[in-house]
Amino acid sequence: MSMERALGSSLNSLVKRTPRILLVDDDPGVGTFIEELMLNAGYQFDRAGSAFEARRVLVEEGQAVNLILLDIGLPDKNGWEVLRNQRMGGDQTPVIFLSAQYALADRIRGLELGADDFIQKPFRPEELLARIRAVLRRHEMLPSYRVGALSLDLSHQTANVAGRRIDVSPREFQVLLALVRAHGGICSRAQLLKEVWELDSDPGTKLLEVQITRLRSKLAPEGQGMIQTVIGQGYRIGWIPRAS
Repeated sequence: MSMERALGSSLNSLVKRTPRILLVDDDPGVGTFIEELMLNAGYQFDRAGSAFEARRVLVEEGQAVNLILLDIGLPDKNGWEVLRNQRMGGDQTPVIFLSAQYALADRIRGLELGADDFIQKPFRPEELLARIRAVLRRHEMLPSYRVGALSLDLSHQTANVAGRRIDVSPREFQVLLALVRAHGGICSRAQLLKEVWELDSDPGTKLLEVQITRLRSKLAPEGQGMIQTVIGQGYRIGWIPRAS
């Protein structure tokens, strides 16, 4: 089976996973209401009461999120700043603002910062659910892999480490994806050559080593030591840094 077919088959199974939604809002009443609404609608759900807690869920706990519901008035940072930092870091996770601030200037500001939608509080449950479905459809709901501070976006073939986007070639992305999907296990040289280059035998060149060297350079300094060599066996993701 070709790499494209194998990856496509894997994606098809992943796309069917229940979307995970993260609510970032410090109002306990709103949080409880939306949590019940999301769970009843069949979504996976996480809550964060501040920008700091949201970062912990996304980075330290490594939760893959398909959509973020974001309030503007948070206790530590405002929603504008949260979204700006997210987009500047290369994170394109869909965001819907939920806010009582609904002046035209606020809506324009949110959309220009990269929000996918803007809903006024209070809102009708059926409208919120409809808008969530619309945003997920637009983004095709392709998942991302998150392991600590490292995230891989399969829909855009991009990689981020500690919020910093790293420029990787399609081949480098496939190598990194294979290592991450091994969940800390060892990927042999033969396995990587087969999965990434569709080679059934070792060509006797430094083809793989060159890609590994480039990836290590691009992941540094935040990801220094992330890709480990296991002598005589292959490579693995041995350490994922956590953002401070």
